[in-house]
Amino acid sequence: MLTLTINGQLREVDAPEEMPLLWVLRDHLNLVGTKYGCGIAQCGVCTVHVGGKPVRSCQLAVGDVGTRAVVTIEGIGETPNGAKVQEAWMEIAVPQCGYCQAGQIMSATALLDSNPHPDDSDIDAAMAGNLCRCGTYIRIRRAIKNAADKSA
Repeated sequence: MLTLTINGQLREVDAPEEMPLLWVLRDHLNLVGTKYGCGIAQCGVCTVHVGGKPVRSCQLAVGDVGTRAVVTIEGIGETPNGAKVQEAWMEIAVPQCGYCQAGQIMSATALLDSNPHPDDSDIDAAMAGNLCRCGTYIRIRRAIKNAADKSA
């Protein structure tokens, strides 16, 4: 039995330690906002925060999480920057098909947590591992800037 801190709550999970965190979130805890994309940490769809850092949950074994707190798309709105990013996402109407948006929001929030006023190159670097098959990159950049402006 593993004990994890997920979105501020202690959760006990009966799962093999080598199981990817993504499947624990989705299949054991019914937190289905985090999506499965490529399964090899190349698309960013499965991004969650572990210990305050963005990680690809498809490649992180749940046994490697340890005592670090996990925040998913279901909990990111409870953080100051997460709330600003989600609000900016809705104002700009960023999503098209929406499949990648949870990962995009998680990475954008991590960016603003580490850099409250990113420029275009900071945004490009931070978001480079998050693919959007609909090509909403311009709206994503604008939403990140709008969220950053809310911090000013």
